[in-house]
Amino acid sequence: MPEKVLFKSEQVASRGDVAAYLRTVADKLDAGDALTLESGSESVSLDPPQSVEFEVKAEHEGPAEAGELSVEFEIEWDVDGSDGSLEIK
Repeated sequence: MPEKVLFKSEQVASRGDVAAYLRTVADKLDAGDALTLESGSESVSLDPPQSVEFEVKAEHEGPAEAGELSVEFEIEWDVDGSDGSLEIK
């Protein structure tokens, strides 16, 4: 199934600014609130369920002695709210 990008933002930021942004996301998740992502005139609101799939990935792209390092945090859940658990009916 093709992926549809609902929102994307990329910018240069200080480590402190990134930490503050991630704290805001963490606080909203902890409170059970929806997440609203905004950049300029673009915005999207998402309301993750109580149980989500959480992925952390560290990558090195490019030549071994150069290139770019990154860390990605991804939160995923099914649109229909199901968690994909095995059920016997």
